[in-house]
Amino acid sequence: MRNDEQVWRLVDDRKEPYAALSDRVWGTPELCYDEHRSAAAHREMLEAEGFRVTTDVAGIPTALMGEWGEDGPVIAILGEYDALPGLSQEAGIAEKRPMEGSTYGHGCGHNVLGAASLMAASAVKDWLRANNLPGRIRYYGCPAEEGGAAKGFMVRDGAFDDVDLAISWHPACFSGVNEPSSLANTRIDFSFTGRAAHAASSPHLGRSALDAIELMNVGVNYMREHMPSDARIHYAYLDAGGIAPNVVQAKTKVRYLIRARNLEELRGLVTRVRKIADGAALMTETTVSTQVISAVSNLLGNTPLEQAMHDNYQRLGPPQFSEADRAYAAEIQKTLREEDIVSAYRRQGLTPEKGKSLCDLIVPLGTKGAGMVGSTDVGDVSWKVPTVQARGATYAIGTPGHSWQVVAQGKAPAAHTGMVHVAKVMAGTAVDALRNPDLIAKAKADHQARTGGKPYESPLPADAKPALGMSLAE
Repeated sequence: MRNDEQVWRLVDDRKEPYAALSDRVWGTPELCYDEHRSAAAHREMLEAEGFRVTTDVAGIPTALMGEWGEDGPVIAILGEYDALPGLSQEAGIAEKRPMEGSTYGHGCGHNVLGAASLMAASAVKDWLRANNLPGRIRYYGCPAEEGGAAKGFMVRDGAFDDVDLAISWHPACFSGVNEPSSLANTRIDFSFTGRAAHAASSPHLGRSALDAIELMNVGVNYMREHMPSDARIHYAYLDAGGIAPNVVQAKTKVRYLIRARNLEELRGLVTRVRKIADGAALMTETTVSTQVISAVSNLLGNTPLEQAMHDNYQRLGPPQFSEADRAYAAEIQKTLREEDIVSAYRRQGLTPEKGKSLCDLIVPLGTKGAGMVGSTDVGDVSWKVPTVQARGATYAIGTPGHSWQVVAQGKAPAAHTGMVHVAKVMAGTAVDALRNPDLIAKAKADHQARTGGKPYESPLPADAKPALGMSLAE
């Protein structure tokens, strides 16, 4: 039996308990840095599997790491388990129907993400033991990917200092190696302070913090014409100053999410946004203070690891979905626009096909699609150590990320099938590296070339801390 077939069988043996883990996390959706029940479920599984468990990684209560093995190379497999607000949804149906008593939901599939990654790490652990080989396999339970940049804090704190390479994945419509494209970003809170006054009898005595925010937003919106076309800026009011229109608002707060192609461009945009905020304060005779909530780097690719992962996809073939899976996915597609489905193909560089509800192919390596304009804190791991990511088909083609449709499909048999499939790909890639020191050496050489040999520099300010207890995804 080939090594990949051996570790794939070890993955198959775990399908039921890890599907149950995924469903358990789906049933307890928690926002970033508040994933206490989800982290506990992963810790319990790690302990049951015999891993040495470290909790409170980087001082984050919901971050953990499980390790098995001695000596040899260190392979990290990354998992996530945070949910999103406003996406409560019943499972297994094809209509929008929020669940009573909950407003959160796993609209990015992180319940499946964490379970598949831990599943792969556990299979590699048993493969190492069965073959009596040196090497350490680690599972990193990473909270707060949705806005909290937890991996960035973990990297900055040294959690990946002795890792040789890292493997991750994300739920998607299609299966294949993830194109290493994402935007660097930062989240900054701008707080304006003015002076309250009676808005009718003495408005001249007031200095409106709300006016300051509105002028800042106008200035940033005018700036959009004069920034790179692939940059993105979003904002949300956290405090508009109260609900009384007859009081000049004395305090307000707005959160800005600024994205750019790389850290250099990001720093330039941040400087410009800060100048606009200062200008708004000057115009309104208010003061402004800032707090950096999070920051992440853009993704860095790694050709040798991407080829090794693609080879596993090729040997394994596409996920085998049932006719019932395809029928349910077709019902989900009826809730989508044609534009959603076409866009899903174009993002992968594929030609749209009529009548196909679930993935039945492996996206060719190197296919250039529309590219990712989102962000991920996996980017910081990729600048620290050689990193590769998979995309695993777990839901209907065209399903938009961060949608109720993702939540509805999160416990479906197709999600479990896709979870097992991508766990095999990750486990097979890890085994290839453990068996072949030359692959690790080539991956490190590629990483050295891409970084220019420069050490990782965190985009987080030195005094920034994980925003525990703060609402990051609103």
